[in-house]
Amino acid sequence: MARTDSIPQPKTDPFIGNLRSVDGEAPIQGFMRLAQTYGPIYQLDFFGAPLIVVSSQALVDELSDEKRFDKRISGALKNIRDFAGDGLFTAKTDEPNWAIAHRLLMPAFGPIGIRGMFDRMLDIAEQMVTRWERFGPANVIEVTEDMTRMTLDTIALCAFDYRFNSFYQTEMHPFVGSMVDALAEAGARTRRPEIASKLLLRTRRAYEDDLALMREIADELIAERKRDPEGAGKKDLLGIMLQGRDPVTGEGLSDENIRYQLLTFLIAGHETTSGMLSFATYFLMKNPQVLAKARAEVDAVLGDEVPRIEHIAKLKYIEQVLMESLRIWPTAPAYALKPLAETTIGGRYTVGKRDTLMVLTPMLHRDTSVWGEDVESFRPERFAPEAMAELPPNAWKPFGNGQRACIGRPFAMQEAILLVAMILQRFDLIEDDPSYQLKVAETLTLKPAGFRIRVKRRGSTSFRP
Repeated sequence: MARTDSIPQPKTDPFIGNLRSVDGEAPIQGFMRLAQTYGPIYQLDFFGAPLIVVSSQALVDELSDEKRFDKRISGALKNIRDFAGDGLFTAKTDEPNWAIAHRLLMPAFGPIGIRGMFDRMLDIAEQMVTRWERFGPANVIEVTEDMTRMTLDTIALCAFDYRFNSFYQTEMHPFVGSMVDALAEAGARTRRPEIASKLLLRTRRAYEDDLALMREIADELIAERKRDPEGAGKKDLLGIMLQGRDPVTGEGLSDENIRYQLLTFLIAGHETTSGMLSFATYFLMKNPQVLAKARAEVDAVLGDEVPRIEHIAKLKYIEQVLMESLRIWPTAPAYALKPLAETTIGGRYTVGKRDTLMVLTPMLHRDTSVWGEDVESFRPERFAPEAMAELPPNAWKPFGNGQRACIGRPFAMQEAILLVAMILQRFDLIEDDPSYQLKVAETLTLKPAGFRIRVKRRGSTSFRP
């Protein structure tokens, strides 16, 4: 398609296009380096399929207009449909089940629904900090592993009344391994032609085994609820999906779609939140002044009390810490859009209905025209109310956009604020390796790699169990 201006693009190779321009182990960080070279909009080609990468606030603000652009299910998301089907995250906006599920489930993530989940969040968070306490200061904690245990157990208990009991076993639950491997393969398949994925027999069989295990776990959760004589009285997400009827169409969700939704919530409901908590822990340890301010807030709000739901809204600085963590490393680091009609963006570039535009969130969050020159500095004060009021629209997008934004944002933030507060209330944090430099691991989400800590019970706090 002829464009008003040509979009910058690295040199291509025959057949594979720009495949060699992208870091296969860490594609998002590779896209970030390309943005530093080619600017806030550039184009890549993969086996003849073009991708336009956008990362400035001005352009993303344009792309956030839902009258002109909608979410595109392409690349890795298209492959994730192998196990998440037309669940909320991977459904096309015009697929009937997206609208039905969205209307059914949105109220559960409203203020009343989220408040009702607090006690179960506290239950799981208490399991984690108790485990840390009992193992003592000599124990080395793999931060991302324990955050994954915590967030997986939390979403399972709050949404499905199911206990994975991850803190009562040495190994991670098999679901986690299958999920991580399946997400990695879904991403890898975007970087090779379809025929290659079919010919890699061992990889294909492992992928199919991972999908089968995840489906088996989801189906068992559904079957267990149906066997439960008290199941009809449970009003959690699974209960809503099994019994609820769409107020517009009168339809319910099929068992197949409930499985897709269940897998979507298990994956999306824990993977990105565990990354957020892991990055927040890292940034707190590397920024002693921030840590001291966060702890002072916790001491002022909680003292030695067991956290209650009314405390969460008072922990404003903890929320700012989490928001700044998501600015520097948004754990869901990109989302794809499609133009609803041929249009011009930035006043210069013509894009058509077949084009895929990818918002590269880590670079959006490093737009110096919005955030200043110190974009790599960790400053939670950027999200103080008066500072946020000055931000231009669509400058911070870790949860996506518009009607396709993450439905679980209030859930994730309440869960994360609670856990950070409990950690700071109870422990002094000790770096296991003070020379550790942040390395970001990628599946489709982002997490710190190899980040370990130890914890020591705070001597000044007499915590009442």
